Amino acid sequence: MINYNSTSALRAFLAQEGLGMQKKFGQNFLINPQVRNDLIEALAAPSGSGVWEIGPGLGAMTALLLEKNLNVKAFEVDKGFIRVLKKIFSGNNNFELVEGDVMKTWQGRESAPFLLGNLPYNIAAALLADFIEKGRIFTRMVVTVQKETALRMSASAGTKDYSSFSVLCASAYKIKPLMTIRRESFFPQPNVESMGVLLENRFADSGNHAEYPEVFYPLVRALFASRRKTIKNNLLTFLSSRFGKSSQELCAGFLRENAVKENERAENLELNEFLSLAKSIDNMRI
Repeated sequence: MINYNSTSALRAFLAQEGLGMQKKFGQNFLINPQVRNDLIEALAAPSGSGVWEIGPGLGAMTALLLEKNLNVKAFEVDKGFIRVLKKIFSGNNNFELVEGDVMKTWQGRESAPFLLGNLPYNIAAALLADFIEKGRIFTRMVVTVQKETALRMSASAGTKDYSSFSVLCASAYKIKPLMTIRRESFFPQPNVESMGVLLENRFADSGNHAEYPEVFYPLVRALFASRRKTIKNNLLTFLSSRFGKSSQELCAGFLRENAVKENERAENLELNEFLSLAKSIDNMRI
């Protein structure tokens, strides 16, 4: 069995297996056992539940998930790590390995209520956004991401970290930063601090699902496209691209209808205000 807590042991194992760390995949092993356990506990997946694991690496978190009698579908892109994972876990009926880039392989797969991932920093935001925009919403997710990304995920309106990604995450989840993870908790050490983040389906208690107009996510991105511009100017650009040049009156009408000031900026709007604007546009028939 691999010693997942020791840098020297991991180095020796990688050398023995002829494996290397590939920067393009954003690979960093979480070698702090307490942090690993804390993340698993935060996931709080009941025995027998299904869990998607993104970026299992050599299987440190995978082993903990399987010990809790969870059904793990692991997504791994590195061919060397895939070989190791098959060697370690292929005899376990609760383990399924999906080979390849998760950005390309997740669609069409049977979903699970839970997701755990030490997400590669270079795809973390894009992957989470892809899940949300395409309607793959989990009951609970626990992810490790770059601290900057975590702050954007959980930012509130009016703060410097608030962005279209903040609104996107808030549209599906209640978000709670769990812990800052120091660089020395990883091998190799990343150049940035990391955070563990808990995302809970914001509609789980009501039993309802989010119903956002098709225009909602494109509108949010458009209103944040030029942060220095006012809502009026960004909305006018968005409407003009969709409905033609005569959008001045449409723009003014939507803002009045939703009690949004023309000189307001997207960074100060709450989720419900973006949704209200999107519904007004969606209800328009021209």
